[in-house]
Amino acid sequence: MRVRGNGFFQGTLAHNNDEIDDARIFDTTLRDGEQTPRTSFDYDDKREIAALLDGMGVHVIEAGFPANSEAEFEAVRDVAEATDATTCGLARVVESDVEAAIDAGVDMVHVFASTSDIQIEDSMHATREEVVERSVAAVEQVADAGVEVMYSPMDVTRTDPEYLAEVLEAVDAAGVDWVNLPDTVGIATPSRFADLVRYVKEHTDARIDVHCHDDFGMATANAVEGIVAGADQAQVSVNGIGERAGNAALEEVVMAIESLYGVDTGIDTTGIAELSELVAEKAGVPVPDNKPVVGKNAFSHESGIHAAGVIENSETFEPGVMTPEMIGAERSIVLGKHTGTNAVRQHLEEAGYEPTDDEVVAVTKRVKEHAAGKRRVTTDDLHEFAADVGIERESAEVRA
Repeated sequence: MRVRGNGFFQGTLAHNNDEIDDARIFDTTLRDGEQTPRTSFDYDDKREIAALLDGMGVHVIEAGFPANSEAEFEAVRDVAEATDATTCGLARVVESDVEAAIDAGVDMVHVFASTSDIQIEDSMHATREEVVERSVAAVEQVADAGVEVMYSPMDVTRTDPEYLAEVLEAVDAAGVDWVNLPDTVGIATPSRFADLVRYVKEHTDARIDVHCHDDFGMATANAVEGIVAGADQAQVSVNGIGERAGNAALEEVVMAIESLYGVDTGIDTTGIAELSELVAEKAGVPVPDNKPVVGKNAFSHESGIHAAGVIENSETFEPGVMTPEMIGAERSIVLGKHTGTNAVRQHLEEAGYEPTDDEVVAVTKRVKEHAAGKRRVTTDDLHEFAADVGIERESAEVRA
């Protein structure tokens, strides 16, 4: 019996699939995702997106920054009341911020403070000592309220390691539950980020979470490598939206862990396509056609060799361990400049024709000529080409 995806599991990258034991997903679409320039979610947007995330089984939903405004407070509070997932609210290491998050009824408060010298001096306008004091006070405030607390040493990838250890040990003693490692400006590389995770594990008893930005296109790789190195959870956003170049994408991280590492994240991946479309619409940020997993071209094929192979067996030119059905999408064989006869025959037959080999060749020639002029090949075009070469539509069971 053939095993789906066996080309991967028995090929040059074959492994025992034991690099990851478990992986949790923390979604920050409604918080960091909303920080995408020129993006704003209203109350209904947040509720609708949160409902889909919750239904898919996301472990944590970071619903927003309650201290930001009354409207934000109400949205976070209502998401917390309406979902089964752990709901998280963001707060600076400021007493009023923490109080607002606690009052919003969230299950987890995510407090953060800059720990890199450049941000301590030129963003927080504080000293190293003050950052430690304020961080400890914020963690204690949340812990004393009986709420789960996550602490982020912001800009951790530019933080002095010895000072980082001091901060981690201080918040650990204060009762922190989670330590999040934010690659705030996206400068991490997978191997270095893995080393950072291992270093942090030596200085805290808290569970570790990673938050990776995509400035150099490595956010997903860094997040996954962080999990491999021992982190328990990855912070992600749908379609990778967020500050600047965005965050590690939910769909990429989840499918990489599920498909490449064989680990069940607990996420219902069949909702990914619907979720991606919803977030793209509400955020006003279109999904690029070549976006991994959810882009229009992710499971589309035009090249003659590729299309012919996929028509015969989809695993020939797709990963095999990830299929469109797994994310709630569909495969597409596209007609264009690089189309071969197999794809044209499939399209003609799906349109109700029964072409001969010569007719398929003739239609293929017209498809290529049409597409070479940078024009898309539509269903109407296909009918026109079929008529041009004399395929009788009257005898065909045409399906519009």
